[in-house]
Amino acid sequence: MNLRQLPNTITLLRIALTGPIIWALATHQYVLVLWLLLVAGLSDGLDGWLVRRYGWYTRLGGYLDPLADKILMMGTYFTVAWTGLLPWWLVAVVVARDLIIVLGAMAFRAMTRSLEMQPLFISKANTFFQIVLVLSVIVNAGVLALPVWYLDGLLLLVLFTTVSSGLAYVLTWGRKAWMHGRSAP
Repeated sequence: MNLRQLPNTITLLRIALTGPIIWALATHQYVLVLWLLLVAGLSDGLDGWLVRRYGWYTRLGGYLDPLADKILMMGTYFTVAWTGLLPWWLVAVVVARDLIIVLGAMAFRAMTRSLEMQPLFISKANTFFQIVLVLSVIVNAGVLALPVWYLDGLLLLVLFTTVSSGLAYVLTWGRKAWMHGRSAP
């Protein structure tokens, strides 16, 4: 194996971890879930570090890494809702936001023949809070009871940042599309 492909291999392993994580969640093995999520998180950090440290960027990795994150996040969110740890309406909001972003990016690419996605700060904050929420409800279910006010507040924060980041992308890419249309001959 070419070392340049090591980050992509690590990313593929993270995708493969999604199945065991879903299984462990569905069978209420919450401590195992937390360990598997720790491994997934560390692998995400490691592949990113390898790319930055050694310049091992590949086009495939540029697509594969965010795809792995989405597969893991969506698989976890669906399973956490299925087990009753999160409400389905929140999963619907999270999925709708991601679909709007992906469909908007595809439309922009079709219009302009170019697309450079730079994550917005609100989107990074949203991802952070989504992860904290999932970890918190898993900890609450099987490790340590957390205060209801904390879980409810976190749920509302995730709702707010999910909607806000979705709107921010719509406004940002809408403005870029409008500017592109104005500059076209």
